[in-house]
Amino acid sequence: MLFLTLIIAQCISAQLDEQAILKDNTQNTEIDISNNKVSLIELQGDKVTLNYTNGVNGISNISINGEATQVKVVNGRGIVPINNHGLNLLKSESSLHLVHLNPSNNRLKRIPLWTSLIPPLLTIALALILKEVLISLFIGIWSGALLINGADLLNPLSWIKSLFNVLDTFIIGALADSGHLSVIMFSMMIGGMVALISKNGGMHGVVNKLGTFAKNRTSTQKTTWLLGILIFFDDYANTLIVGNTMRPVTDKFRISREKLAYIVDSTAAPVAAIAFITTWIGAELGYIGDATASLDLPMSDTPYALFFASLKYSFYPILTLAFVYFIISQQRDFGPMHAAESRAILTGQVSPAATEDADEPDMEDLSPVKGSRQVWWHAALPIAFVIGVTILGLLITGFDGARDTYEVSGSWGAIWPSIEGGNFFSKLGTLIGMSDSYVALIWASFAGLAVALMITIWSRTMSIIDSVHWLMTGFKTMMPAILVLVLAWSLAGVTEALYTSEYLSNFFSDRVSPYLLPGLIFVLAASIAFATGSSWSTMAILYPVAIPTAVAVCASSGLSPELSHEIMLCVIATVLAASVLGDHCSPISDTTILSSLATDCNHLDHVKTQLPYALTVGGVSILGITISILLGGGWIIALLCMLACGIGLYFLLKVLGKAIPQVAETV
Repeated sequence: MLFLTLIIAQCISAQLDEQAILKDNTQNTEIDISNNKVSLIELQGDKVTLNYTNGVNGISNISINGEATQVKVVNGRGIVPINNHGLNLLKSESSLHLVHLNPSNNRLKRIPLWTSLIPPLLTIALALILKEVLISLFIGIWSGALLINGADLLNPLSWIKSLFNVLDTFIIGALADSGHLSVIMFSMMIGGMVALISKNGGMHGVVNKLGTFAKNRTSTQKTTWLLGILIFFDDYANTLIVGNTMRPVTDKFRISREKLAYIVDSTAAPVAAIAFITTWIGAELGYIGDATASLDLPMSDTPYALFFASLKYSFYPILTLAFVYFIISQQRDFGPMHAAESRAILTGQVSPAATEDADEPDMEDLSPVKGSRQVWWHAALPIAFVIGVTILGLLITGFDGARDTYEVSGSWGAIWPSIEGGNFFSKLGTLIGMSDSYVALIWASFAGLAVALMITIWSRTMSIIDSVHWLMTGFKTMMPAILVLVLAWSLAGVTEALYTSEYLSNFFSDRVSPYLLPGLIFVLAASIAFATGSSWSTMAILYPVAIPTAVAVCASSGLSPELSHEIMLCVIATVLAASVLGDHCSPISDTTILSSLATDCNHLDHVKTQLPYALTVGGVSILGITISILLGGGWIIALLCMLACGIGLYFLLKVLGKAIPQVAETV
């Protein structure tokens, strides 16, 4: 009995000691040890034992799949219950751990976070080796499903289950997204419209009309570049309209499809990212507003004001637009693009595909029907409707959003004064930010398709039956690219489920000098956008982390408020700019895929020829933003650095580039 009493007393004493060491002796509060390094040391049942450095005692704040929880740590050990079957992300201030809970045996398995890079990297590697995107994407998604299911590589059933999960989970999940369906509908209707205006002779009429401006290779490329800048309100609409409109003209002057795809891709997203009134502005302002909500900023630092002030550090989008112009005006290229241009000029083979059967994705004969009038407005009017209805749709849905946000009823004139913003453009930017761009694009593409159909029937170019046949043919020509888009979205779902972006963020988040922080964030944002194929997802992930981190790093380094503010602005611009760079380089990016589609260029050839140019401008951009901050930032310094970078790119092209062959420019 005495022995039993001693044991009980010892247990009670140990429990009291444990509770005591979880309290601060002076303030009687639990000690926060969240910043201590954490490692996994034991996985047992549905619990994880965490090991904290130096045998500390206290309370640690961690998150499980984004939900905050507290862990009591005694002698460096804390136990965390896991209730969610499948993958779970345990995140502390200093570390990340990915574990899988198997519902069949209630056992946890540790999944190395670096394996989250396998699906996108495997997809890219296979695409380059096999030169086939669809199979590469499917295998990449399959590999991700294997990891998500616990990486049980020795179990054949796991392979089979993961194979079916590609279809029933990730592809269905991608198709269930309303935004994705909107892009599919928009693309298909644009494809139908293009088929009709091609068959009724309208596209040929546009080609003949543009002939007054596009008289040779140089002027044709400059016209394409200018159109890419003028259609600034949406990158999807920009890509599909400019690519489809200019392709017959550039073919006439033996401009390679790779060069056309590069011009289209490198004007669409860059101009949409930095223009004041675009379908991007709503997302950008939302991300910036959420990230700065908890910061002690002046009232004048509204999201729109911060966005506008950050534009001076948007080196990559602005320098990309300039670099495209330099390439056009100098008629010099380097890398794979020079080979593509030489092939087109010397052989007349504008497409990278050697035969029409091998070409992609447009494999239908869309030449005008016999007897068509070939007048330019048969094509220009539907395209004008696409542009006009897009703008009108943005205004209508924007005012609807403002009506709900500000709880104001009445006409547009009654709602306008309630919209936040100091001037007309600021108010208009806020209004467009509240719009539903997907709805506007669907309205616009349907309007363009309907107008093209009515013109075709009214002009008696084709009968109703033939018109509908070619409309459906236009739908069909979009299917290869749509399949790639759906698989790319599915792969993005895999990387999201594997927490790829969180791993990359954590990997690059070591403490650095505030002067080097924008350059580091540039590399991080570009890496995430490249791996996920989405610039918008990258912004959504990084803005909430990068902006507060920049402010905290500057404060801890004792920088002046003025310089700290400039670094914050530089980080805002850098996340956006680098997201566009990563998007340009990624073969699984939707905008890159659409550029290949609109220009009828082999997708991998487009990526291969654009990559050296994007990386060149990206490298110069990192140098430019770093020097700008080292010199103290501000409009004058930033603009001078951007000018110097532009001059550097101009002469760098003269050194790296080679003149393309000169032959007769008409065919």
